[in-house]
Amino acid sequence: MSFSFPPEFSTFTALDFNPSDYANAILSGEPYPTPADTKPDHVLSKFNLDPPAREDLSEAISKLTYNIDDVTKQIKYLVAQHHEDLLSQAASSNELSGSLTSIRANIDELDNSLEKLQSRVHKPYHSLQSHVARLQYLQQASDILRRTSRFVTLARRLQIQITELEDERPITEYHKPQEQNASKHAVLDVNQELRDDRERVLAKAARSLAELATCLDEPLVQPTVEVVLSEHSGQHGAKLDQTTLRSVRAVTNHIPFIEESRTKVIGEMENLLYSGLTSRDSAALASSLQIAYNLRILPELVQDLVSDLTKGLDDIVHNAFDVSKLSKDALTKDTGYISQTSSTYKSRIRTEPTNVTAAQWASTLWGKLEIMLEGLTECCTKVYLLEKVLTIKRDVVTQTFFLEEAMKSLDNQPSRIFWTAMARTLEKHIRDTVKSSTFLQQTLGSGYPKLIRLFHAFFTKIAPHSDTMYTQTTQSPETVLIINALSNLESLYLSRSTLKMNEAISQAFSGGFRSPPSATEGLNLARVIANELDAGKFDPLLARSLAKNVLPIVNSVLMRIDALMIRDRSAFTLTGTAASSQLISNAQLTTCLYQCWSMLERLKTEQSDAVLKIIQPSLQEMRKSCDNLLEPIQTSIRREISAIISKLHRINLGKTADIGTSLTSASFYIRDLAEKLTFIKTEVLSKVVSIAQFTVKTFLLHASIAKPLSESGKLQLANDMTELEFALNAFLADSSQGRHNGGVESIGDEYTALRAMRYSRTSYSRIITEKEIRPLLFLDNEQLKSEALTNGLRPVLVLHHILVRSTVPLPHALHGWQEAEYVRWLDEHSEEEALALIEGGLDHWEKVSEGEDREGKMYADLARTVLRESV
Repeated sequence: MSFSFPPEFSTFTALDFNPSDYANAILSGEPYPTPADTKPDHVLSKFNLDPPAREDLSEAISKLTYNIDDVTKQIKYLVAQHHEDLLSQAASSNELSGSLTSIRANIDELDNSLEKLQSRVHKPYHSLQSHVARLQYLQQASDILRRTSRFVTLARRLQIQITELEDERPITEYHKPQEQNASKHAVLDVNQELRDDRERVLAKAARSLAELATCLDEPLVQPTVEVVLSEHSGQHGAKLDQTTLRSVRAVTNHIPFIEESRTKVIGEMENLLYSGLTSRDSAALASSLQIAYNLRILPELVQDLVSDLTKGLDDIVHNAFDVSKLSKDALTKDTGYISQTSSTYKSRIRTEPTNVTAAQWASTLWGKLEIMLEGLTECCTKVYLLEKVLTIKRDVVTQTFFLEEAMKSLDNQPSRIFWTAMARTLEKHIRDTVKSSTFLQQTLGSGYPKLIRLFHAFFTKIAPHSDTMYTQTTQSPETVLIINALSNLESLYLSRSTLKMNEAISQAFSGGFRSPPSATEGLNLARVIANELDAGKFDPLLARSLAKNVLPIVNSVLMRIDALMIRDRSAFTLTGTAASSQLISNAQLTTCLYQCWSMLERLKTEQSDAVLKIIQPSLQEMRKSCDNLLEPIQTSIRREISAIISKLHRINLGKTADIGTSLTSASFYIRDLAEKLTFIKTEVLSKVVSIAQFTVKTFLLHASIAKPLSESGKLQLANDMTELEFALNAFLADSSQGRHNGGVESIGDEYTALRAMRYSRTSYSRIITEKEIRPLLFLDNEQLKSEALTNGLRPVLVLHHILVRSTVPLPHALHGWQEAEYVRWLDEHSEEEALALIEGGLDHWEKVSEGEDREGKMYADLARTVLRESV
């Protein structure tokens, strides 16, 4: 039973209760502070509080006595009140003493049992611990003896293998020429067999050396007694005593021989490796890599080999672009200069050539570049040979590919590492060269196509040994990487090309408004652009760059022509016998642009599709600008030509010619037309095919509706057609070059129709036999519906001629139009609309005539037959 003090006695049960303070508090009539209210001295000092004042000691003692008596009374009162509880607690304490006695007896028995267990476990444990330690030492000694035995066996086997190697000749001696009296093939077979045997012995010795190194360096773990105890007790972090066979005296005697043998095998392996790379012998290279794999140094060997090859690139490229070496080589070749200066003094090395020695320097530079590319070819061939052998070759025992083993120390495949290093080296040296030497900058910048051709030869040489390809349609990423490394030189070349084309533009437009460019300037400008494109046509990447370079040039030409174009009304009016200066200026600009476009348009048959894809939008824009410039002038010219040809209807072609009258002279409108074409050619435009086409088309339409038309009228029209052909030939002929290339034949279908209209009966039989175009004017009525005889003629022309022979009115007569208005309507509408108009006229005539005109009905049926066949 537990006893708890009332709350009023908590002050006396506090640990920090001080009777003196309590007595002083009572005597002073102040409450004694509770433990929660009690504050330390430093707290009182913090708030500047002074301790309570102390009263007189006698008074305090009297108060204390009084309080003690009071406490005594209270204790007596409490004892009297709780005497039963106190008696029960006293009885319980007696019972507890008996329980404590039994517990003490049990503890004594437990101590006796513990002593017995210690005597039975502790001593056997220490005995077992010593036996376990001895067993571990025995196991370690057994392992050391086993490894030592294995080591000695391998060392003796290595001695035998090294002895075999010393008895044979080195591998490099098997390639030396043999005696003359020996059979060539027999000697080669013997050498190959001996070489194979030696390579096998080297591979075995390499494997023995690798196993010996493993035996020597593999640690021997020696668990101690503390390790065993820590494992049983569950503790971790115990250290192990590690040693190797190098601490065994029986082993250390063989270490010098092993190191010497390893050095010898590695030397033989390196000789075999470099011999295989130099002679491109895949078998020798594979054997050397097998030896390196057996030595377990294959990744390091391949890494060092690739590093040596890539470092060699820097030396090769540096020798080609080194200005000081270039100067020495140029002076060495210039024997005249050396002999002249040797007797005087030795001048300092020049970094730039003079005007006299510039050609010698350039020749030396290109020679050094050819040597550089030969060195790059040799290095590239070695890298690809190494990668090929690594890819194919694998270990016979583990079946591990050598390339997988080599990639443990390489970031990428050897070929890619080589290409990246080559591109980086070329870019660095070219950039430094362009900055440091003006001569190299000018020579390589202007001769960039020649440098690209040298790299083409380089790509061709390495193609059989690698998977690279560089053609017009396919470029390997490696080749593109190398070409991009020459971007500094390409930029110089493109700048020169742009400057050359800009100079041609400036020269063409140097006259300004007073002397605008003509056809000659347009041809010269197009010739310069075409020459620049042709210069890089052999290289797909250079061709694309040049094509992109042409785009701003074409835009510049269009902007300059647009700035010089005159937009006054007088510039598009063709009246009288003389053209205005504004019209002549615009015509020259149009001719210049047209000639430039027509020559550049021929590039479609010369350049690749990639280049055409780049320049095609510019050519289309040039053609569009040319059409926009030409349209107002052509409209004025067409108006004048149409007015002249419409005078045909003033001639009476239906009269019968008198006997003896000659029809050899041309009509007056043809003479006017010929004069107008000559005037247009000399004053306005020349060799514009569209004008010739419009002239023939308009003439044929007017001639087909000329009514009435007699036989003499047909002969007159045939004669006029001949004169028209002569006039068009003169208009389209290229008189500036002294030849008549093209001519009226170049206008196409219109010329075919003209020839079909103008043949006479005397030549009809010859036309039939030669299967040429048939004359429409002299065909019989039944022949008019034959497609074979009217080949090359529009159905509208045939229908017009049928209606001219009949009494059926022509469409323009039916609608009350003038001939010129009807021809203009036909020019503005499609062929289907024209046929529909003629068919509507036939329907109207049939309704009006009601079948009374039989002759007209026959021609109407013939016209409907032609209409059905033309659909």
